[in-house]
Amino acid sequence: NSSNFVTDNSGYSTPLNYPGYTLVWSDEFTGNTLNTNDWNYEIGNGSAGWGNNELEYYTNNTKNVFVSNGNLIIEARKESISGFNFTSARLTTQNKKQFQYGRIDIRAKLPKGKGVWPALWMLGSNINSVPWPGCGEMDIMELLGHEPNKVYSTMHYGIAAHGSKGNSFSLSSGSFYDQFHVFSMIWEADKIQVF
Repeated sequence: NSSNFVTDNSGYSTPLNYPGYTLVWSDEFTGNTLNTNDWNYEIGNGSAGWGNNELEYYTNNTKNVFVSNGNLIIEARKESISGFNFTSARLTTQNKKQFQYGRIDIRAKLPKGKGVWPALWMLGSNINSVPWPGCGEMDIMELLGHEPNKVYSTMHYGIAAHGSKGNSFSLSSGSFYDQFHVFSMIWEADKIQVF
């Protein structure tokens, strides 16, 4: 039952505030549905799988994305729709939330398995006038499902050519599937740190 999906909430957490910072937005997913005043559903597969040759069709179906017990659940499913053999969900805050500088904390438990590629990332709000990668992309966390103990963070940029700078982090034991972790980014005018 998607309205009462029980998940193990063990793992890491984050405080609601930090010294020197003012909270400007949070979503603790306390309701029964996704707040569409803050979130957009991206529907379909985009051009060439949004540039990643993705094999799934993104939906707003409550089988793929729902809120339950204080968690946002995004579920990939093996089912056919519009010529694709898998469904999932892709959510954005485009034109609803926009930030420059500060700290972002995202508490998440990640999937594992070959073919899944969860990501928590930010894209320049000027993407409609400055094409990628010139608009900038900050990948706070990306995980390749066949390496469930390793996450990547990458900054993408460049007008004439695609530039990127990033790193990875591997757990000494276990995987990011086992419990919740907090993925954080501190963005200052001259420095970006990812934790």
